[in-house]
This record gives sequence, structure tokens and C-alpha cells, in this order.
Amino acid sequence: MKEFQNKRIKLYRGDITQLQTDAIVNAANKSLLGGGGVDGAIHRAAGKQLLEECRALNGCETGDAKITKGYNLSAKFVIHTVGPVWNGGKYNEPEKLASCYRRSLEVAEENNLITVAFPNISTGVYGYPKKDAAKIAIREVSGFLSNKDTINEVIFCVFDSENFEIYEQILNS
Repeated sequence: MKEFQNKRIKLYRGDITQLQTDAIVNAANKSLLGGGGVDGAIHRAAGKQLLEECRALNGCETGDAKITKGYNLSAKFVIHTVGPVWNGGKYNEPEKLASCYRRSLEVAEENNLITVAFPNISTGVYGYPKKDAAKIAIREVSGFLSNKDTINEVIFCVFDSENFEIYEQILNS
């Protein structure tokens, strides 16, 4: 776990399903019923009860966020957010991605959660350019934390060395 100038932001390379936080954020699809990538990994690790609770939520719109229990995860809760599919930036993708981070933090705050871990939202099968997505993620989280003291720690949890290097470079600049 690497800490940066803002001691409330950390960078971690590894499996988000293993983190012991109040909440992990799921890069979900609109149905919230599981999928590939981090979404599938979170659903598998949490167990069937997560799917059952997600069914009752009736999906989620792009840029919004909803919360469930964490079930078999180390995290107490899962905040599900739906990132945009990258279409060259012609359909407000940057604004929608920024909203994912803001809404996830607002949901965490509404539920009195103080530690939150984010994966790379929309950079997998949704095709969002990784560096652009990381800049938006860091900008939104930093902005939120600078105006609020309700959340003590945000962890950017990346799975691969490429994303780790991208985040590390931006966080150090």
C-alpha cells in the first residue's frame, strides 16, 4: 500500500475483494446482476446473497451508485456504480465517469463509511482510456476529500502494473 501527499489517498496493487475496508466499489453494469472483470470477481467472492440483494435494487443508471452489504467479502459493503462505455468522448463519458466517483463517495458518506476502495471504473471491457480515467478518478476523489472530512481513506486498487504506474505518476505530480 503506497501513501501519497494527501495521506487519505492510497494506491494498492492487488485484489479488491481482499481489502478490509468499510466499502469496496464495484464497476457494475446497469443490471447490477454480475458480469465480467471486477464485477464478476466481486459477485463470486461475496456469494449468492449479493446477487439476491442486487435483484431488489432494479438496476442502476450510468453515473449513479447504489449500496449493498458485502456478505462474504472482507469489506462490509459494496457500492455499485455504472461507468460509461467509451465512445470517443462524444456522449458525455468524462462527466458520467466523474459522477461515478462523486456518487460513490456520497453514498459512502450517507452510510457513515470511512474507508472506501475503488477499482478502475470503465477501463476494462468498457474501453475508457486508462490515463484519462485515472485523471478523472484522482481529481474527483481529491476534490471530495478536500471539502469533506467524513471519509478517512480512499484506496485506488489496481490489478496490474500498467495501471499502478499510471496512478502513481499522476498522484506524484
